[in-house]
Amino acid sequence: MGGTTAPAPASGAQTPSGSRPDNLSVLPPDLRPDLPASPPASPPATPPEIRDPGAAPAPIVTAATSAAWQWADAQPLPRPITQGKSVWTPVRWSDLPGWGEDALSEAWNAWLRSCERPAPGIGAVCQEVRRLSIATPAEQHDWLMRRMQPYSVRTPAGESQGLLTGYYEPSLVGSRVAQGPYQTPLYRTPAGLRAGQPWFTRQQIDADPAAQAAVRGQEIAWLADPIDALLLQIQGSGRLNVLEPDGSQRMVRLAFAAHNGHPYRSVARYLLDQGLIREGTWEAIREWAARNPERINEMLWSNPRTVFFREEPLSDFDARFGPRGAQGVALTPERSIAVDRESIPYGTPVWLRTVGPVAQLQRLVLAQDTGGAIIGAVRADYFTGWGDGAYTLAAGLKQPLQMWVLWPRSPS
Repeated sequence: MGGTTAPAPASGAQTPSGSRPDNLSVLPPDLRPDLPASPPASPPATPPEIRDPGAAPAPIVTAATSAAWQWADAQPLPRPITQGKSVWTPVRWSDLPGWGEDALSEAWNAWLRSCERPAPGIGAVCQEVRRLSIATPAEQHDWLMRRMQPYSVRTPAGESQGLLTGYYEPSLVGSRVAQGPYQTPLYRTPAGLRAGQPWFTRQQIDADPAAQAAVRGQEIAWLADPIDALLLQIQGSGRLNVLEPDGSQRMVRLAFAAHNGHPYRSVARYLLDQGLIREGTWEAIREWAARNPERINEMLWSNPRTVFFREEPLSDFDARFGPRGAQGVALTPERSIAVDRESIPYGTPVWLRTVGPVAQLQRLVLAQDTGGAIIGAVRADYFTGWGDGAYTLAAGLKQPLQMWVLWPRSPS
């Protein structure tokens, strides 16, 4: 999978299964500190749905009618848990705003995916999670309350308010060969690249004969817009509709493979510092580039880091899911989050609450990813999916956040 130095960021995330260095994931470390996702080719006809807790449907379970809820809230609270950068403070289920109103089915599917790579501590309940995949929402709620203990995630200083941002998977069009407008290459990892060691810079790869020789033959595909290529590198993964030499088209996924070992520098910050744009958004960057085509390379070369990809097939089945996150499992739209792994372990179910101008959410999500800019106890990046609506939601999210982890109860 970013930071927040410029307006409206869509932050990011990272990891194993071959995605990226430094405990990689959907987004390499520090790749998205202050840019929102790219705008869709045409803006969506309507804004993303605003989820309003006040307009929630009838509760599935309530404290007044659920024996499991009454039992759970009557149990003595355990001790707080210090978890790396965070302190988990035990609370009652009644302290979770909106608890009992989430149907849980989408979250349960995401949890089943986490159970493909069970993590220490939380993986112990996976057998029960699988068995309950066909249970009713009420039965799933009851099991959670009897089996799990909610903890408020807080900083060591006791602060429970944090920041929620969003990220998504871009969908782009490319060509397998350089032709017509398709002149910006996306590369596989070149031979000679060593993790942790600086390689050629972005400018050298574009202009230096030795660097160009090193990447020749490593082209996966070519894009028509160099800013789209930068976007894909910043997001770390994306869907590409590729035009093949025989005229056919097919959809593939490009996943993060490596980077050239140089620090990430924000092109938005570069333009802002020179007074060339007034806000750090993709729209502002694209408008500036359209007015100054002769200076696009100058802008791009201000960021020395380049990302290399690997191509993955994208079947109709795989297309229903997101890319693999840091946990190594496919992300589920609006049910997967990126977290600071020193605060919340991968695979942990999290009750999330955010109230703001873009979205109002109270729901169960799974910690399945991480990101270079996702740092701190109460910090998360919300995976919104792919397509125009996902872009709009991800680009706008920068809202207050509260989180409660659900952790197995100690045996009595």
